[in-house]
Amino acid sequence: MKTQQLMQGNEACAFGALYAGCNFYAGYPITPSSEIMEIMARELPRRGGVFLQAEDEIASISAVIGAAWGGARAMTATSGPGFSLMQEGIGYAAITETPCVVVDSQRWGPSTGQPTKAAQGDVMQAIWGTHGDHPVIVLTAGHVRDVFEMTVAAFNLAELYRVPVVLLLDEILSHMRENIFVPEPGELEVIPRSRPVNGAKPVAPFGGPFIPLGYGVRFSVTGLAHDDWGFPVEGPPAERLLRRIVEKVWSKAREIARYEALYLDDARAVVVCYGIVSRPAESAVEALRSEGLKVGLLTLKTLWPFPDFLFRELPTTVEYVLVPELNLGQLVREVERAVGGRARVEHLGRVDGYLLTPEQIAGRVVENLGRRV
Repeated sequence: MKTQQLMQGNEACAFGALYAGCNFYAGYPITPSSEIMEIMARELPRRGGVFLQAEDEIASISAVIGAAWGGARAMTATSGPGFSLMQEGIGYAAITETPCVVVDSQRWGPSTGQPTKAAQGDVMQAIWGTHGDHPVIVLTAGHVRDVFEMTVAAFNLAELYRVPVVLLLDEILSHMRENIFVPEPGELEVIPRSRPVNGAKPVAPFGGPFIPLGYGVRFSVTGLAHDDWGFPVEGPPAERLLRRIVEKVWSKAREIARYEALYLDDARAVVVCYGIVSRPAESAVEALRSEGLKVGLLTLKTLWPFPDFLFRELPTTVEYVLVPELNLGQLVREVERAVGGRARVEHLGRVDGYLLTPEQIAGRVVENLGRRV
């Protein structure tokens, strides 16, 4: 019989990671993500895993990368200021094709900002934060059960594509509690770490299955541009490396995309949301539909690679797209690009540390399209 449990978002993240086989955690305490670290500090030693409280977030991401190359399924969690410190390490994980998970529970910023208030201000940092063109997958969640499932998905995608995967939470979601049915073992797919087969011909460690250090294959791990064996290159071989590691994510946008679509078939207006804002957005759309207004809802759980195809395939009836966010306009830029002028795109932002309300979202739709929707 399934067990139901009152669980906090950060708890769901920690136990989702353990469900996915995480056996190494390195981190530094920072509001509002600290409960993830506290749970991992308690649970990992009990389960034969390793917990490390590092001196800062730079050391944390470095330890995670090293643990992954030692064969561990590794993660860290932080908030905006710490996430900024991790960016160079995330770039190193990207070019070395290191599977790892970074959780960022967003808070109001920049700088110290308001540590106990929510925001969605790290979207562009999650996608573009480190320097250079690089591969990364960015996920998010809107409910506590979502957090559990998307944490498992983050580990699976890290294994499949050999990239750092960022899971964006926020202060509200991290600290809210909901009753959820905790998945039974085997209920959610967990993709195992690939291992070389004994006696098999050695394969190049880059561009193929992940081979941790110590498995009998001689190679180098470096942040320099490198060949398939990890040894430095320049010119056309460097370009081939960069194109390969970026395209392996971009070319799989449809497969990586996780989303929920509601009432799109006849929609003349669509609310595009993600993360915690999906909750008031859903309430707003339901209220508008009950009044006979043709409004649809598109909830994105994968923010990168951006699911352009969803917007290319919107019904031709759609003439207005509203993107509510807890920032001054970040994901809306990608939405506007993907829509490509086929509909009017507008941003609705709130940046006082509090959540947008269903009334604010519904009011903006009615204000722009009125009863014509």
